[in-house]
Amino acid sequence: MLADKDRIFTTLYGHHDWTIEGARQRGAWMGTREFIDAGRSWITSEVKASGLRGRGGGGFPTGLKWTFMPPENPDRPNYLLINADESEPGTCKDREILRHDPHHLVEGCLLAGRAIDAHLAFVYIRGEFVRERQRFEAAVAQAYAAKLIGKDNVHGWDFDIIVHHGAGAYICGEETALMESLEGKKGQPRLRPPFPANVGVYGNPTTINNAESIAVVPEILRRSGAWFSSLGRPNNAGTKLFCVSGHVNSPAVFEEEMGVSFEEMIEKHCGGVRGGWDNLLAVIPGGGSMPCVPAVRIRHAYMDYDGMREVGSSLGSAAAIVMDKSTDIIRAIWRLSAFYRHESCGQCTPCREGTGWIERIMARMVEGRAQKREIDMLFEVTKQIEGHTICGLGEAAS
Repeated sequence: MLADKDRIFTTLYGHHDWTIEGARQRGAWMGTREFIDAGRSWITSEVKASGLRGRGGGGFPTGLKWTFMPPENPDRPNYLLINADESEPGTCKDREILRHDPHHLVEGCLLAGRAIDAHLAFVYIRGEFVRERQRFEAAVAQAYAAKLIGKDNVHGWDFDIIVHHGAGAYICGEETALMESLEGKKGQPRLRPPFPANVGVYGNPTTINNAESIAVVPEILRRSGAWFSSLGRPNNAGTKLFCVSGHVNSPAVFEEEMGVSFEEMIEKHCGGVRGGWDNLLAVIPGGGSMPCVPAVRIRHAYMDYDGMREVGSSLGSAAAIVMDKSTDIIRAIWRLSAFYRHESCGQCTPCREGTGWIERIMARMVEGRAQKREIDMLFEVTKQIEGHTICGLGEAAS
């Protein structure tokens, strides 16, 4: 379990001052100039040593991702793109950073920008996050006023932040669809290659990171990569923001050490399962797109990348949706199917047509009108989608 001294987000619930003055009192913006002066290689090495992996769901090593960016070139500037388009069902962690601890993210953008030789960051925020965007914009304005970012700032690395408000499309959480939307186009995924580190926003090299991934970077550099890697299990290092919703006594968002057991996490932070552990039916451990895990397998599982893979699922965004035995599991899956059918961008035929088939078959099952042969039909449809689309939405729906 995570000790209080190891917490990164110390005002996650908004109990303390979110402004630049409050952030500085909690240690933000301390030593930032020294980190910038240490240079790209040092920052990247510390983040690689920390074992930090992408907190948006992919789990790709953050420091390694930064090394894909080319050296600074005036003719093709490098960009940093922050994915705060938090639309995964059950996920509500990045909004807490944006509204209660925004300076962690602002400072993280500057440091990540130095690590990839970028002087400009775009922060793409989910369309429904109106108050959150306003709070983050206020934090950015405070950083500009204090000369912490901008041209000729006190840190010696010119750096600008542009906040972009999305329009509420789930598909724009996919990194290439996010770039398309940022450029003013329809939010549809791009074919890869070329990859964003070569051809990204406006054709320039771009690194896309989740908001939480970047928000933890300042504390990693202040406390060292070795400190961060000492938390959690091997290959699953550090702390993580978890979201728990559904049939628990106290749904919550909280910071916890990677590798905590599901039972321990629920008992400590959520007051246990509604009706007791014998009443637990199943859990979707990483947001709506992750496979469902039966109660007997999830209870003692480790909440990290390897632990969830061992039980046949994925950590994803670490948004656990808990379902007790009062849940109609068929109806719950139908509801998710309807969501993915609605959010499909329509670019790939298997996804555009297949999600509709899945939703309609599931609806008939919910209403008791399905025929037995439709079970095999449903399985066949999912296999026609998997591996035949540009992005992962179709596979998530399957």
